[in-house]
Amino acid sequence: MKWGGIVWNDVAFYTMAGGTIGALMAALPGLIDLISMSPGKAKRIGIWHMCINLVVVALFAINLWLRTVAAPRANPPLWLSVIGIVLLGISGWLGGEMVYVHGIAVEPQPSAGEVSPAEPVTPRRAA
Repeated sequence: MKWGGIVWNDVAFYTMAGGTIGALMAALPGLIDLISMSPGKAKRIGIWHMCINLVVVALFAINLWLRTVAAPRANPPLWLSVIGIVLLGISGWLGGEMVYVHGIAVEPQPSAGEVSPAEPVTPRRAA
């Protein structure tokens, strides 16, 4: 079965390498955020989010290695990519759950008519 030309193998390799490096760079601030969270449901979701992301990074690291030793059109790297993308989607959903449902790393917004203490009220002239 033909999955694409040699150019796509090179594109996949270099984008995976960049994504793996970026993921490892993002892991440190993520770990700091996770450690600073209070125990509870949101922290449990954060731990799952972290574990799945680490599995994804490991899968793509193995995938990168396989692409250096396997034939250019081998199937295992393709399947590792598919599995990694599915897991990344699950991890992204968990990250969205932390932000949008539990409000992790989101600054609360003042209600209508309420003044934020960070923003002093200064009178303004209308004309």
